[in-house]
Amino acid sequence: MHAKTDSDGTSLDNSWLPRSPRRPLYYVQSPSNHDAEKMSYGSSPTVSPAHLYYHSSPIHHSRESSASIFSNSLKIPRSLSAWKHIRIGDQDDAVHDGAEGDKDGDDWGSGARNVRLYFIGFLFFVLLFTVFCLILWGASKAYEPEISVKSMVFENFYVQAGNDQSGVPTDMLSLNSTVRIHYKNPATFFAVHVTSTPLEIHYFQLKLASGQMKKFSQSRKSKRTVATVVHGSQVPVYGGLPLLSNARAHGNKVALPLNLTFVLRSRAYILGRLVKSKFHKRVRCAVALTGQKLGKPHRLTHACVYH
Repeated sequence: MHAKTDSDGTSLDNSWLPRSPRRPLYYVQSPSNHDAEKMSYGSSPTVSPAHLYYHSSPIHHSRESSASIFSNSLKIPRSLSAWKHIRIGDQDDAVHDGAEGDKDGDDWGSGARNVRLYFIGFLFFVLLFTVFCLILWGASKAYEPEISVKSMVFENFYVQAGNDQSGVPTDMLSLNSTVRIHYKNPATFFAVHVTSTPLEIHYFQLKLASGQMKKFSQSRKSKRTVATVVHGSQVPVYGGLPLLSNARAHGNKVALPLNLTFVLRSRAYILGRLVKSKFHKRVRCAVALTGQKLGKPHRLTHACVYH
């Protein structure tokens, strides 16, 4: 047996490794020619006779390089206290990362819940507002405006010969009258805006006169009387009024049945323009034009139909 060289005794410093039960040591024997080293287990008598031979120089350098790479890459501390310090630090980092992750998850979850709550609250508000508007609209229908045609006065009535626009000779009629309409708004919580179609006087299908009522606004729980002028000037009749044949000679004996028709529209803005209610009233009144009552009012309180 030859004495062990420095290369043979060189090994990794195992002081940093955890203690374990003692294992059998091995010895490296070098032949005299220094070409190879023979490795064997010194303490085990049952070692196989087959031996591995390695060049001494490669083993020495490979063991040193592997030891340096292993120690530099792992950087494992050499004492138990250092091990505990590193383990505690890693656990603190893991706990800190986990806490941050849980916090982020809680923030995201609370934000999503807030969005859902806001959306549900908005839908609930829209539903309540819609129900409130429907209640207002339904309540407004109970306050329909009251309309009544009080009287009609024929100021003048003329029939004369003339020509139409194409030059055809015919009787020409001129008529001037005033219609008085009573309007009342019984509503307690809204005003109304009132308009009307033209007031027209017809003899069956022949229109003799017309007039436009001025639009107005009526406040709640109030009333008024509206006067509208209805007139016709130089209206060709083309023989459609046989009752007027003697009107030029005997005007005071004229009795001509006429109809007064119009549509009165009322619009209520209950909640701005979001809630509005409409009321339409068609009016048809039967009136007789007589020469003896020119300038005198014709009472139409019971002579009109409203629908």
